[in-house]
Amino acid sequence: MRVSFKTRPQNTEWRPMIDFWLEADRIDLYSAGWTFDHFYPIFSDPAGPCFEGWTMLSYLAAATDRLRLGVLVSGNTHRHPALLANMAATLDVASRGRLEIGLGAGWSEEEHAAYGIPLPPWPERFDRLEESCEIIDSLLTRETTTLIGTHYRLTDARCEPKPVQKPRPPLVIGGKGEKRTLRIAARWADQWNFPFGEPAELRHKIEVLHTHCADVGRDPSEIEISVKAEAGEEPAAFADLAAAYREAGAQHIIVHFPPPHDPATLGAYAESLAQAVR
Repeated sequence: MRVSFKTRPQNTEWRPMIDFWLEADRIDLYSAGWTFDHFYPIFSDPAGPCFEGWTMLSYLAAATDRLRLGVLVSGNTHRHPALLANMAATLDVASRGRLEIGLGAGWSEEEHAAYGIPLPPWPERFDRLEESCEIIDSLLTRETTTLIGTHYRLTDARCEPKPVQKPRPPLVIGGKGEKRTLRIAARWADQWNFPFGEPAELRHKIEVLHTHCADVGRDPSEIEISVKAEAGEEPAAFADLAAAYREAGAQHIIVHFPPPHDPATLGAYAESLAQAVR
């Protein structure tokens, strides 16, 4: 079972965040690190500090040597997909092939309203997400892309240089929605992320994902199943939870560490998880 970690870059100062990631880079159990794509702190005082996720990830790509990196997940409404594809290609080159591309439909009404970013109704958001997956895949793998979609239009579009990873960096779709999110994941995802929930719910969602895979003609073994779970006070209890997720079908556990970020907690969790994920 693969293990990685996530830090939300909110309600914290810069140096503690960097020190936390540098410590994780020294612990072999952690295969990847993740940040988020929000402009305000979420589930918290929105007036607090919040670093921008992709900019931060670029710095971390240069600061670390081994960890794979990603934004879990990028809000599709925040950027045109062609721009995101160019960002991803650049960061994959800069990180020597360590990027994983997280993508979701977008949801924070407060941020969108404050910044004047349109937030369409949910059905349109999922339509846009599906078109974006096609655009990003094409721009990162083909010489030129022409697409006349409902929401996006590209004409002989290029994205050069191409990423280091072939055919492209893994695409990670996050979310639980059975009708649209899991169907989009079945079509496009290299990894599907289950963002919090009980192991029994995960087991059910995997069954739904496999049904969608059958509908679209995709081998479900091509999609890594990851779970994001909150770190608590007891690493041993989290290890038991990780084992339960593994039994339910998870192949990858992402430990979400809230601030304050004490690098020592990484070692404590790694020690407990080492047995649970073997």
